[in-house]
Amino acid sequence: MAGATNNSREQILYLLKTRGPQSAQFIAAELGISPVGARQHLKQLASDGLLERFDRAEKVGRPSSYWQLTEKAQGRFPDRHGDLTLGLIDNVRQVFGEEGLDALIAARERESLADYRRALAGCANLDERVARLAQQRSREGYMAEVVRDAAERWLLVENHCPICAAARSCRGFCRSELAIFRQCLKGARVERCEYLLEGARRCAYRITAADD
Repeated sequence: MAGATNNSREQILYLLKTRGPQSAQFIAAELGISPVGARQHLKQLASDGLLERFDRAEKVGRPSSYWQLTEKAQGRFPDRHGDLTLGLIDNVRQVFGEEGLDALIAARERESLADYRRALAGCANLDERVARLAQQRSREGYMAEVVRDAAERWLLVENHCPICAAARSCRGFCRSELAIFRQCLKGARVERCEYLLEGARRCAYRITAADD
């Protein structure tokens, strides 16, 4: 029974990570459990310092209660050894300056681009390439998925950033990733439309076929 309880709580954390703040009713429906059971899990996670509750005004009626992850909960997801990465970035800056750091990012970009091109080899069309790119990013810890927006464009969504600490210290990593996507999806327009470092809860990229 304890295993099932822990599994439900892990599912709640994953759901809030990938879908953002949600109500207890939504969480109960998604997990297939009772609202009472969902609230018990939520209260325990809050007691553990992993969740916090807030009220959101609705169009009609009283404000509704929503739950979101705390900073402590964010730390449960992989961060690619953030402290070590930050130390290495600082060392490169001190020894080689910003030009040396730019050279390091460029080398990483070339290596990553080669890996992604191998992963996307054999894709017949843009739809397959976007899906394969999301799979590759998920393997690297980005919790990526592809959705379609109202205009029938692709939206590459990354619900987690395993190099967030490095990106905050040097946004060249983010510029490099966008450049890689554009080269991997040559012939399409790729624009970042949500950005974690500018206050969004995730990063997302809108992808449009060139002839649209």
